[in-house]
Amino acid sequence: MPSPGPIICIVGTYLIFVLKIGPKLMEKRPPFQLNTVIILYNAFQVLFSVWLIHLILKIDIKHVFFAHGFGDQNHSTSPKDINKEIVMLRAAWWYFFAKVIELLDTVFFVLRKKQNQITFLHVYHHTIMAFFTWCYLKFLPGEQGVIIGLFNSMVHVIMYSYYLIAALGPKYKKYLWWKRYMTSIQLMQFGIILIYLTLTLIMDCRTPKGLTYFFTIIGVTFMYLFSSFYRQTYKKKTA
Repeated sequence: MPSPGPIICIVGTYLIFVLKIGPKLMEKRPPFQLNTVIILYNAFQVLFSVWLIHLILKIDIKHVFFAHGFGDQNHSTSPKDINKEIVMLRAAWWYFFAKVIELLDTVFFVLRKKQNQITFLHVYHHTIMAFFTWCYLKFLPGEQGVIIGLFNSMVHVIMYSYYLIAALGPKYKKYLWWKRYMTSIQLMQFGIILIYLTLTLIMDCRTPKGLTYFFTIIGVTFMYLFSSFYRQTYKKKTA
């Protein structure tokens, strides 16, 4: 997908549907009962994230992080290293596919008339992640995104496992005591990624600095928005 046209069309269609067309269509309709679909969707997301982690770990992460990721210009042409490059590109494209599929989270909210869950944070996060991932595939050598994809996939195993258990029904509610920790885990993820992006700026990394600054700003906005959500949701309850 060398041109931004397809991803712009996908995200544009997503925004028009979840913000305008979808709510209007559902205004006088009963919510769709999608419980089985939601269970299957969340189970797929968990398994897909686990598979992505497995795929990423097939690459020599230490080699990616310290050799290629931080400035090694001399790529080896050995069959072993070429195979790693192929696996890395494969993982990157599947990760991008995951970000596009995750737009369905909001579509399901619309169809189930869960408008209270379609917040600015939710829509902004899904929209930016789709563009963010496309930009990495388009403009970066590839190695730096592997680390970010690894952390994010780990978090998504936890997150979609929670959603899966919640979708199984009220009798499983007792197993969801760890809900508040999901936001904390996401905040830790953003903190680690920001540290990583900072290292790519400080050290001799071949990542375009302008793009890394842009991604760092996005990371900071995520930190701010998720921190605000955490304070509003949990701190007020304990006050």
